[in-house]
Amino acid sequence: MVELYLGIDFGTSGARAIVIDGEKSIVASTSAKFIDIAPNQLAQIWQATLYKLILQLPVEIRKQLKAIAINGTSSTVLLCDATGKPITAPLLYNDSKAKEVLAEIEAIAPKDHVVISATSSLAKLLWWQQQPYFTQARYLLHQADWLAYLLHGKLGISDYHNALKLGYDVNNFNYPDWLQNLPCSRLYPQVLPPGAPVGEITPENGDRFDIAPNCVICTGTTDSIAAFLASGASQPGEAVTSLGSTLVLKLLSKTKVSASKYGIYSHRLGQLWLTGGASNTGGAVLRHFFDEQQLEDLSRQINPDVISPLEYYPLLKPGDRFPVNNPNLPPQLEPRPTNSVDFLHGLLESVSRIEKLGYQKLQELGASKLTHIYTAGGGAENAVWRKIRQRHLKVPVSKATNTQAAYGTALLAAGKSIIKVH
Repeated sequence: MVELYLGIDFGTSGARAIVIDGEKSIVASTSAKFIDIAPNQLAQIWQATLYKLILQLPVEIRKQLKAIAINGTSSTVLLCDATGKPITAPLLYNDSKAKEVLAEIEAIAPKDHVVISATSSLAKLLWWQQQPYFTQARYLLHQADWLAYLLHGKLGISDYHNALKLGYDVNNFNYPDWLQNLPCSRLYPQVLPPGAPVGEITPENGDRFDIAPNCVICTGTTDSIAAFLASGASQPGEAVTSLGSTLVLKLLSKTKVSASKYGIYSHRLGQLWLTGGASNTGGAVLRHFFDEQQLEDLSRQINPDVISPLEYYPLLKPGDRFPVNNPNLPPQLEPRPTNSVDFLHGLLESVSRIEKLGYQKLQELGASKLTHIYTAGGGAENAVWRKIRQRHLKVPVSKATNTQAAYGTALLAAGKSIIKVH
């Protein structure tokens, strides 16, 4: 019997499942939108979507599944009781109501630590600690942790990607003393490497989904790291640039790099580190001036070997953090030529310069030397822009092998990613 591996990606509006074989080829995929996004029903919606996704896969595929892993959005968390039932609505990755506890975190956390953010998992836990229902809580779980629990039935288990923003020390593989001394430390999950086997699927779920009883459920990861794992990047110096609404850079490095003032921190990937930062420039600025068809038509008229004399800092509103750390940085979009081809050329050239500055900043801070860039996001389709970027970056720039986070998570389940735990 062929052994198959299932990766599931949970996003903000829906989820996707991809099944691969031992040769890393996709053999099945499916997706589902969240039917309703009422906050007080969100966990139930996630559960229903998880079950729906699996049941949408052909039964002959399900019967051959050897392992399953799930990714979720970073810092999306739940409070659960002793039976695994959520006691309140989850807090999403971008929920910042915990800003009122930031002073408390700053008083205990090391300077510039990644948890010093209103949206960190730790900030949300400390905010919850002040709520009357907190006494019912027994486990803090991330989105991916809880969804995996629904399949393997073991409570209180996470991975070191999701647990980073809870304060877990990925250097020493433990919770540091300043975290263990907090009253809420009893809720912390046990942390394993991403992709580590947790347990076989429960008999109830095996029957429900026609999945063999020896199918193993593994720890997961975050959605952005899953997308990196899907890209094909695997060696120090290889990077992924996501040209979506914003410009996001991720560089695989032998050394860990952190610089909170630039929004830079590093995730552990096995024996390597994934370091990166995000700029507010990117596709959202392009789409402010041009629709998709115009971008396609005008790009074809640009000679990528010619340097545009226009030097912009394309932003929709003031402020950037990486590679320029200035909350008041003004958008620079002048002078604007009357010819739309020239204007777009200037924008593409300028975003490329910012990308170059970003990778220079990561390397100045100690990351491995850049050798190859894989491109994801909508901008990956623009061949002219890719040539402009390659001229600036002076390394090969290619489209990512796969941009689906569910594919990266399937690789994790199969033990085929650069994180080796099986």
